[in-house]
Amino acid sequence: MEGNLVLARALVVISTTELEKAILGILWAATAFKEGWINDVELYFFGPVEKLIADRESKLIDAINQYKALGKTPIACETVAKKLGITEKLQDVVDIGPVGKLIGELMDEGYIPLIY
Repeated sequence: MEGNLVLARALVVISTTELEKAILGILWAATAFKEGWINDVELYFFGPVEKLIADRESKLIDAINQYKALGKTPIACETVAKKLGITEKLQDVVDIGPVGKLIGELMDEGYIPLIY
């Protein structure tokens, strides 16, 4: 697709507690944005995966940092973080926000969701 105008925008939502699957989703988001496969990508963490981030799973943190190195900001769900009591542990790795609401807004804007 070299030379073609890419207009697609993706919303990658990571929920799984399967470490390899979560890392795959994050690395796809980073690579797709970096290589210009898509015009934009947003990365959200929603659900049980947030505990893996809070527990500082090193391979997961490394993948998140690759995404952040592109100037992108991953966001974890504030409601889930509060329920699990991990908000403070997440804040130095990802931003915290109303992910459920944000997902709906991005879908209204035409972002294509990819769920891991």
